[in-house]
Amino acid sequence: MLLPENRYRVSLFGYGITTKALATAIGPCTIYDDKVTKPFTDDAGNRLKPPSEFDPRHSVLEIPSPGMPPKHPLVKAAQHLLSEYDFFAETMPYTVWISGTNGKTTTTQMVTHLLADKGARSGGNIGTPLAALDPEAPVWVLETSSFTLHYTRRAAPNLYALLPISPDHLSWHGSMEAYTDAKLDPIRRMREGEIAIVPRALLPKIETAAHLIGYDTAKDLAESLGIDTAQIRFKGGFLLDAVIAMAVDAILYDRRDYDRINAFVLDPHRQEECRDARGRLWVNDTKATNIDATFAALEAYKGHRIHLILGGDDKGVALEPLFEALQRYDVDIFTIGSNEARLIACAERYGIAHTPCSQLDTAVAAIAAVHAEGEVALLSPAAASLDQFTSYAERGNRFKSLVAELS
Repeated sequence: MLLPENRYRVSLFGYGITTKALATAIGPCTIYDDKVTKPFTDDAGNRLKPPSEFDPRHSVLEIPSPGMPPKHPLVKAAQHLLSEYDFFAETMPYTVWISGTNGKTTTTQMVTHLLADKGARSGGNIGTPLAALDPEAPVWVLETSSFTLHYTRRAAPNLYALLPISPDHLSWHGSMEAYTDAKLDPIRRMREGEIAIVPRALLPKIETAAHLIGYDTAKDLAESLGIDTAQIRFKGGFLLDAVIAMAVDAILYDRRDYDRINAFVLDPHRQEECRDARGRLWVNDTKATNIDATFAALEAYKGHRIHLILGGDDKGVALEPLFEALQRYDVDIFTIGSNEARLIACAERYGIAHTPCSQLDTAVAAIAAVHAEGEVALLSPAAASLDQFTSYAERGNRFKSLVAELS
């Protein structure tokens, strides 16, 4: 993309990882950020200004931070808005985009792990902005959020893998329909010969020249591509992540490398197993901050008695689907966090055994008193952590410390 000689006419919205990397790649820009009250110039030569000083007449290009909401005054005033992806649309190498509601990060990591010998690099929502990725890498594997997709109008993947979609970020997008449309929109721009892996229920919503591979479950997707799930060690939601990663490898390189996928190591706080001094199984799944993530953890331990710690900041989501699902498992729940009263009310309505605990320490102690060999103690809260902790990681680390202290 041709840029003006005066880079200050490039306007970046938000002073975050993405825009800082863009400014480094482009040269000094003008950056507007809500936290700036008085204009200044940073060490890289970028001009920082409050949003009130943005004048679209003096701007030739505007790129927002991905999470900036559409209703923000800067976005509404912009006249030449591009996403980070659109800015690099003409210079990207072969790209694999990974999106969906849950599992994007793990699937992106798994794909990159499988394609490491082909020189693949990962970025996007996973932490490395596109501006900081190696432009000479043969493949970019991009974790792609609905926020980025909302602003993207030109760029499209060469291969798109879409995990299942469930309600998320609805206040940002405005509706479930808008959220879903953002996830499907890049497929409509894909060309003949390109491939999208998509939940089968969404296929009727898509018109595209690309070849579509629909799936209902990990197993039927695996069968369609000659992948043997019995040889994959991952379970629950991680099985789908692994199958999609192997599907990408199979499509691109006609490989099904079970040893390589089974060597992948999950990030901490995702179904992270540990045992107490008596050998009992405890599972730290603190990163399960929404209901679908908790569903995946429950499915992974189906067939065992599960002592489930639930609760935190659920942001007002409907809890009924969770409790309808809990009826299918041998489970009792131990409630914590700011939504405890809602959890207790649902547990009583659906006949789920429950123990109010309020705090994580109390929940671990209560479970320790009843936890028997062959059972599973699972922290999979289906809620964010900021009501009681500084992060989901702090919540998970506290859980592991409490388990280690059990005698």
